[in-house]
Amino acid sequence: MGTTSNYALRLPASLKQSVEQVARDDGTSLNQFIVTAIAEKLAAIKTADYFQERAKRGNLEAALALLNRTGGVPPQAGDEIL
Repeated sequence: MGTTSNYALRLPASLKQSVEQVARDDGTSLNQFIVTAIAEKLAAIKTADYFQERAKRGNLEAALALLNRTGGVPPQAGDEIL
């Protein structure tokens, strides 16, 4: 994990109790549960940002032309666009 630092986290008592229970059920420490939750949230934000930036480089006309081109192999049963 590398270097760590401490941060005094203030949680409402009810939230802390819920998180402690979920961490216990998961077989992990409260600290590890919170670290994992933060990492998951950061990953979700970065993923959303990536796809927003990627969408700006997209070309809808080119994508539709590719989808509507003739030739090729017909889709297998169940793979058709309805």
